[in-house]
Amino acid sequence: MSETAVPQAGSLALRLSTARGRWVIAATVLGSGMAALDATVVGIALPAIGRDFHASVASLQWVVDAYTLTLAGLLLLGGTLGDSYGRRKLFRIGTVWFAVASLLCGLAPNVAVLIAARALQGVGGALLTPGSLAILQASFAEEDRSAAIGAWSGLGGVATAIGPFLGGWLIGAVSWRLVFFINLPLAVVVVAITARHVPETKAPGPVPKLDIKGAACISGALAGITYGLIAASTYGWGSVPVLVPLGLGAVLLGLFILVEATEPQPMLPLEVFKSRQFTAANAVTFVVYAALGGLLFLVPVVLQVVHGYSPVQAGVSLLPVTFIMLALSSRSGALAARIGPRLQMSVGPLVIAASLALFTRIGGSGDYLTAVLPAVLVFGFGVAIMVAPLTATALSAAPADHAGIASAVNNDVARAAGLIAVAVLPALAGITGDSYLHPAVLAADFTKAAWIAAVFCAAGGVLAALTIRNPSKAKCAETTPREFSCSLEAPPLRNPELRSLEPTGPTDVGDTR
Repeated sequence: MSETAVPQAGSLALRLSTARGRWVIAATVLGSGMAALDATVVGIALPAIGRDFHASVASLQWVVDAYTLTLAGLLLLGGTLGDSYGRRKLFRIGTVWFAVASLLCGLAPNVAVLIAARALQGVGGALLTPGSLAILQASFAEEDRSAAIGAWSGLGGVATAIGPFLGGWLIGAVSWRLVFFINLPLAVVVVAITARHVPETKAPGPVPKLDIKGAACISGALAGITYGLIAASTYGWGSVPVLVPLGLGAVLLGLFILVEATEPQPMLPLEVFKSRQFTAANAVTFVVYAALGGLLFLVPVVLQVVHGYSPVQAGVSLLPVTFIMLALSSRSGALAARIGPRLQMSVGPLVIAASLALFTRIGGSGDYLTAVLPAVLVFGFGVAIMVAPLTATALSAAPADHAGIASAVNNDVARAAGLIAVAVLPALAGITGDSYLHPAVLAADFTKAAWIAAVFCAAGGVLAALTIRNPSKAKCAETTPREFSCSLEAPPLRNPELRSLEPTGPTDVGDTR
């Protein structure tokens, strides 16, 4: 399809059974998987980066959060740009931007340059991430849309799970710098497939004016809040260097809401939150992904510092999650389609919370089979149960013309949750300065962090039980077929190999988005 032929949202009817449909899945999976892979492998690389640059915990937090900050701050704008100017176009631009920034990360001579390059990486991620899912939502026929999203999230989840293993091997074989260089060949493949096979789509109507004020306010708000939370471990919660940026971040967050309410063409139309299902799904996303993001920032470090794992051993230790996803994710998506999302969105976080409680044991002296593997297995089951219905519910509750915005909001919520958790959880648990280099101290403090994350994740399951609703069959008869809430009547997925899980986010697991 030429650049000038731009179908409107929902006007295409690609099918999964066609070669072109499968190529579109491949492009979007590789693109979003590249960002998710980067997030997970950087976690494995943190101890090596810290040793090479003699970095403190705060610097390592910024290596993670600089990326997440620009990603979360610009995701909404990225979704709007894709809806307005073409989702394929922004997806390609984001992929190239991400690759160039990855090159800068790999060449960084010190931690300050690495942090700056990671911030640039987040800009690229903000352009390509919402576009990947919006392309599927706008391009596939209604009857294949849920299956396409399931395939995208499942295969992307597999890439996320493989990331720690691949990253560990690269770090151990050569250098942590390779975890960034690997993005370059992936980006070339994504751009080539996209140019040849992915159709261009955009929202109907005239191109809106860019909401620069809104983007500046939300980015500034997240930056202020993140800086204040990270600085608290150094200066104390009641100090001026903490209270001033936190206060500024809160003011800018309020201004963002005011701007979006009064802007004629906002990047975040607040009417999407009139759907209680959409609001509830994103609230659950925030709580659960905060728990995941904060703890999974620490797990690779603990395995290497406390237990003496090599980077590749730390990566292999998480590999069982991949097999659980392959075995159960499509079945989880099919079950949610039959019974509705509420049960799985309630039970899943509780299972994940149990796994986070089990992770407290890796701070002790147990071996892999007794201390690490049980937590990893339960974690895999919990994520497989929850994420497919969570993603589908958040997307389907928004209007079709806001497919990119719905994707961006859900991604943004997950990223912002991880951003804040990475900033605050180490300080709450007492992990500050260079304490991460001392095994006994890190082990004790990690146990506290794991319990905090477990309680928070369990609260997400309770929140889902109280707020997420399954539709009645009468309501399904009155609503449009595209809504996930009507999927009680949907047939089972034809292809059992299609996977319906995207754990990440953030963080990646986290990417989960």
